[in-house]
Amino acid sequence: MTVKELTQEQRHEEALKKYVLDASKLMDEIKDLPADDQKDQIQWAFEDEAEAQGLQPWELTLKYTSTPEEFEVKRLELHKEAAEVLGVEWEEYCEMNNLVV
Repeated sequence: MTVKELTQEQRHEEALKKYVLDASKLMDEIKDLPADDQKDQIQWAFEDEAEAQGLQPWELTLKYTSTPEEFEVKRLELHKEAAEVLGVEWEEYCEMNNLVV
């Protein structure tokens, strides 16, 4: 399945599954929690990881669910869409979001 075939929610769920594979320490720490609490902890840790990488959570989701080439292309497409929706010039948007293109 390519990035475009997944909905945002499906893409995020897939990213969380892959993230958990990289987060064995986290999983060990939360293994005794109820399932809903585990899910919350995983989501919060995912968001923290995105911040640590200088990304938005949706960007980390994209990173986990695409090839490096697809990631860069799709990331810029989505940022350009956001700039248009916000009515902000692309250069200004890049500056505001610390994007280097």
